[in-house]
Amino acid sequence: MERENLHQPFEISFSELDGSLLKVHDHTFFELVYILSGTGIQWINNSKFAYHDGHLFMITPGDSHSFEIHTMTKFINIKFNDIYIHSAVFGADNIQRLEFILQHANHQPGCILRNKTDKLLVKPMIEAIIRGYLNRGLYSKEIITQLINMIIIVVARNIALFLPERLDERSEERSLDILQYIQTNIYRSDKIKAKAISQHFGISSNYLGRYFKKHTNETMQQYILDYKLKMVENRLLHSEMRINEIVTELGFTDESHLNKLFKKYRGCSPSEFRKRGSVQS
Repeated sequence: MERENLHQPFEISFSELDGSLLKVHDHTFFELVYILSGTGIQWINNSKFAYHDGHLFMITPGDSHSFEIHTMTKFINIKFNDIYIHSAVFGADNIQRLEFILQHANHQPGCILRNKTDKLLVKPMIEAIIRGYLNRGLYSKEIITQLINMIIIVVARNIALFLPERLDERSEERSLDILQYIQTNIYRSDKIKAKAISQHFGISSNYLGRYFKKHTNETMQQYILDYKLKMVENRLLHSEMRINEIVTELGFTDESHLNKLFKKYRGCSPSEFRKRGSVQS
């Protein structure tokens, strides 16, 4: 697998591809990929997502990813590294928090923008970046930099939706390792049982539960369930997966089990949620 490096704090590139497969690769930097037009499949860490125009993807260092292109697709790629985050005008108090959030993205496929408001916010910023990049007028570079900063902040806000509220850059390293382990093994129900997690980290099941709640302000079971339900929402809104396929992928007992949980925590059935989402989009 190829590995890409970035030799400057940030870089913008455009590409237009038709009916091909971008090679699987990873890199040592962050990358935002915005779909200007076209359809296909995003592959990341052996999972897939059907993309179309308006989707924004966040690729973190070490993620293995590629794109399977079905119709002519125009991409804009914004690459940046830790040096850029520290050099940008985010403010000293915000840099550590921002860096923490970006590093703990969930490494899953799908559009990073979780709500319609942020999608509407990002689109004109992307268009302004393109105009500034192509025209190269006075202060174009400074304007582009500010726009990229704004997009990064919007992305961080959306990533934070998947993090427990109490978790921050001061949390103990082991609690972060446990979260990362859960996210990595979210498709393996046997791997995210308390017994399996406690064995993996060499701590007792009783202590694990208390430790997790102390550092995240919620039980581990609550976190896993909410994480899965957010993944269900993402698939209902942004993919054509059937509900029984989602059930199998995410390890729910059956459709009735998912329906019951979804109604309890989201107030409607998965089918109703998908219908409402299609009306709003």
